[in-house]
Amino acid sequence: MFDCISDANQAVSVNDPSRRSFLRAGATAGGGLLLSLRLPFAASEAEAASSETFAPNAFIRVERDGQIVLTMPYVEMGQGTYTSIPMLIAEELEVDLSQVRLEHAPPNEKLYGNPLLGGVQATGNSNAVRAAWQPLRQAGAIARTMLVLAAARRWNADPASCRAQSGQVLHAPTGRSLKYGELAADAARMPVPERVVLKRAEDFKLIGTPAKRLDTPAKVNGTAVYGIDVRPPGVKIATLAQSPVFGGRVKSVDDAAAKAVKGVRQIVRLDDAVAVVADHMGAAKKGLAALVIEWDDGPYAKLNTNDIVNDLEKATLSSGAVAQNIGDVDSAIAGAVTKVEATYQVPFLAHATMEPMNCTVHVGKDSCEVWVGIQALARAQMAAAKITGLPLDKVIVHNHLIGGGFGRRLEVDGVTRAVEIAKHIDGPVKVVWTREEDIQHDMYRPYWFDRISAGLDENGKPVAWNNRFAGSSIMARWAPPAFKNGLDGDTTEGAIDLVYALPNMHVEYVRVEPNGIPTAFWRSVGPSHNVFVTESFMDELAVRLSKTRSPIGARSSKNPPAPKLSLSSPPKRPVGASHCPKESVAASPSSLCSRPIWRRSPKSRCRRTERFASAASCARSIAALWSILTRSGRRSRARSSSASRRRSMARSR
Repeated sequence: MFDCISDANQAVSVNDPSRRSFLRAGATAGGGLLLSLRLPFAASEAEAASSETFAPNAFIRVERDGQIVLTMPYVEMGQGTYTSIPMLIAEELEVDLSQVRLEHAPPNEKLYGNPLLGGVQATGNSNAVRAAWQPLRQAGAIARTMLVLAAARRWNADPASCRAQSGQVLHAPTGRSLKYGELAADAARMPVPERVVLKRAEDFKLIGTPAKRLDTPAKVNGTAVYGIDVRPPGVKIATLAQSPVFGGRVKSVDDAAAKAVKGVRQIVRLDDAVAVVADHMGAAKKGLAALVIEWDDGPYAKLNTNDIVNDLEKATLSSGAVAQNIGDVDSAIAGAVTKVEATYQVPFLAHATMEPMNCTVHVGKDSCEVWVGIQALARAQMAAAKITGLPLDKVIVHNHLIGGGFGRRLEVDGVTRAVEIAKHIDGPVKVVWTREEDIQHDMYRPYWFDRISAGLDENGKPVAWNNRFAGSSIMARWAPPAFKNGLDGDTTEGAIDLVYALPNMHVEYVRVEPNGIPTAFWRSVGPSHNVFVTESFMDELAVRLSKTRSPIGARSSKNPPAPKLSLSSPPKRPVGASHCPKESVAASPSSLCSRPIWRRSPKSRCRRTERFASAASCARSIAALWSILTRSGRRSRARSSSASRRRSMARSR
C-alpha cells in the first residue's frame, strides 16, 4: 500500500475511503511490469486483494519493448477520452504520448465503476477525466518510481541520483541509461513504494498542452473499429421492424415475399418485432420491405402528443417538489408593479447519432458473446445475461469505438433486442437498425411543460421568480437512489442556482412519466430544457419593458458579483451569461465571446449568443440561449410559436 503526495505536497492516504486505491505489481508472461490500479470506490481493499477473480480497474503494463499499455474503463465516442486520459499516465510516467497503447476494459461493475457516477461502469456526464485524474496519475507516478528504483539497484547507485526521462532512466553522474523495457522485469519484482510524489502543475509537460489525438490515425486510414464494423467469421446481417406504437405487438406476418429475396436466410418473429436475417444489409432491407406485417397497436394505439401535453399542463396546476426557495415569492409578486406569466413547452427529441444503433451477438449453447459500442458496458453484459439466462461469467462483451453517444448508448435496449434475435440464429448475427427505426424507436429527451411567472418593480428589476415545471425523471429510472424527495439534480439543473440576483425565487418540479414513451439522457438533459426556458423568459421580461436584453445581475457563491447592467443602458455588443453546474459564471461585455450565433435583423426578434466555458473549469458547460419571443402578458400556451421554438432548440443543440 502507498501514500501519495499531491500537487500541493499534501499526503494522500489510501485508507481514506474517498481516495481508496489498490495497486499491485507483478510480472507479465513476457517479463514485463504489470501495475494494476483500482479506482476509488465500492469494494474494500481486502476484498480486492483476496478475490481470485480480482481484475483491476485500470492496468498499466510496461512491455519489454517499452510500450505502455493502458486498459481503460471509459469509452471513446468523439470526446477525446482516449487521448486525455493517457496523458495523465504519460505525464507522470515520463513517456511520450505516442508510447501509450489502449485496450478496452472488460465489463466488471465492481472493479470498473465510475466513482463519480455512483459506481456504475459508464462513460457519461463529462466526468471521465475528473474520475481518472488522481488515480491514474498515482499509477503513473508509482510505475515511474519503481522503474527508477530498479535501475538504481542494477547500478548500485543512489536512487536520488537517477531520474526518469523520455521512457528511460538516466544516471546523471555516469551518463548511463536504461530504457523502461529493459527494466520492466526487474521493476516487477520491486516492492510497491509507500509514498510517491506527483508532479506540480508548473512541471507538467503534457497536461494542459495541445496533443495529437491517439485515435485519429486509425480513423483516418479506416482501421478504427466501431461497433458497426465488427465482422466475426460467419456473421449474418439482420435489420428489423418494431411495432410502430410503443407497447404494440405483432398480430400476423406474411413473409413469403421476403423469403424469396436473394440473400435472405431467415425471418425471426418476436412478440413486438420482426427481423430479417441475410447475407448483407441490402438483402436484409429488401426482405424487410417485402414483409407484410399486421400490428396490434396495444394500449397506446390512440395516444397522441396533445394527450401528453395536457397531462403535463394539468400537472403544473398542482404543487410539486420544491427544488429551491429564496425569500417570499407570493408577497413579492403581490407587490410587484408589473407581472408577467408564460408557459413553455420543450418537445421530445431523438438522439440521431451518426452511427446507427447496432449490436453483434453470438449465442451458443452455454455462452454468449457480444460486440457493441456502448457507454455502459457492464449493463450490456447484465442485459445479455438476463435474456439468455446465462451467468455473467458466460457472457463476454467487447466494447468498441462509438460513433456518437449523447446519452443514447447509456441504454441497453439495442443489446437486448440483438440478443433476442440472436437466440434464433445459428452463428453470429449483426443487428443494424435502419435510420427510420432509430428515430421512431429512440429513447427520447423528455417533453417538458413550464409554468413560469415573475414580478418587476418600478425600475423594471425582477423582484420575484416562480417556476413550476413537469416532465420525466430519467434518474428515477436509471439510478433510483439519485431520485430523492421527488427531485434529482439532473432534472433541476439549470432551473435553480441561477446566475441572476433574484431576491425572491421559487422553483418546483412535478414528475410526470409520459404514457408509453421511453425517455433517456440527451446530452445536458436539465440545462437543454431549463436554460432555454430561463433565458427565454428573462428575454420576455425585457421585451415587456421594451428594453434591449442584457443580464440584470449575477449571484455566485464561488465568484465575486459581476457588474450589474441596467436594462436602460444596452451594451454595444451582445451580452450573455453561461450556465455551469459546478460554478455560476457571470458574463459582461468584456468577457463574452465576440461572435453572436444569430445576429439581430430588422425583421427578426430572435438573437442567440453562445459562450462555452473553458474545458478546464467546467466539463459540462451549457451555453445560455437568448431568445426574444413575441408573447407577452397572460397566455396559457404559445401554440403559434411552438414550431419556431422547436427549430430554435434543434439549432442550439
